[in-house]
Amino acid sequence: MPLPPGSVDGLPGSLTYHYWNGEEDYPADPADCAFYVPPYGKGAEVAVRPLPLMTGLEVVQTLTAGVDHLASAKGRLPAGVRVHNARGVHDASTAELALALTLAALRNLPESVRAQQYGRWRSRVDPALADSTVVIVGYGAIGEAVERRLLPFEVAAVHRVACRARNAPLGPVRPVADLGQLLPDADVVILTTPLTEETRGLVDAGFLARMKDGALLVNVARGGVVDTKALLAEVGSPASAPGAEDGVPGRLRAALDVTDPEPLPAEHPLWRIPGVLITPHVGGNTAAFAPRAERLLRAQLRRWVAGEQLENAVAVA
Repeated sequence: MPLPPGSVDGLPGSLTYHYWNGEEDYPADPADCAFYVPPYGKGAEVAVRPLPLMTGLEVVQTLTAGVDHLASAKGRLPAGVRVHNARGVHDASTAELALALTLAALRNLPESVRAQQYGRWRSRVDPALADSTVVIVGYGAIGEAVERRLLPFEVAAVHRVACRARNAPLGPVRPVADLGQLLPDADVVILTTPLTEETRGLVDAGFLARMKDGALLVNVARGGVVDTKALLAEVGSPASAPGAEDGVPGRLRAALDVTDPEPLPAEHPLWRIPGVLITPHVGGNTAAFAPRAERLLRAQLRRWVAGEQLENAVAVA
């Protein structure tokens, strides 16, 4: 596990724990590992490196909401290995950032920051979150957390979209097939979907073309959900240099916590487009992470020792 066992109170005492956070050498023989918690934030290559050696593996418990970083290990895990995600660990923090990005982009706070640097007083009229229509694409635990934070801002409507239609605590969830009807009326589209074979490139030229002029796309999901080339065609022209004011806003705006490629190269035009706000994949990176991750591991390991069914199952090898 990537947390020192002594730092997590209440772990079952009947197990042997080894701390590994992506170092070159393993602290023990990976073949003896039955419950694996991949390093957090170290990338896919590190996460999957010991998996071929873990011949006795039973459970993979990620500390991430998505498990796309394990995709390259598909078909190479021992039969019956169960993969569980960190549902509940990142919901609040990611929803906070989704709301922060939405408000900052709508109220054009990046422009105010730039103006402040030069002592320029520039008054303007900005779009409001109040009375707007919001579409949340990928309505799971994080999507619901986003909606709960949107409602006090007096939005006109929230439309929930997932792979299949269903009923959720806050209202009906529409299928992805309904996006064509929903996008033309959306002022804000917030992406919270996992990255899968079905969602990769979901936000393509056709998706963006259905969004109305002036709409805002917020991505706190994964960069690969959005076709970057198609997005560039809609959000405007980049400034000639960082800080220059010759960039031209496009038909749409975007606020992105994730990008494709990632990390975004310094020379990439997305950095210099005035209608684009970028944060460096920090949706779950808050002070709330550690205690919630520890709580998850403690609960899952206790269930495992007791022979009980673990929560948050997403796949079985």
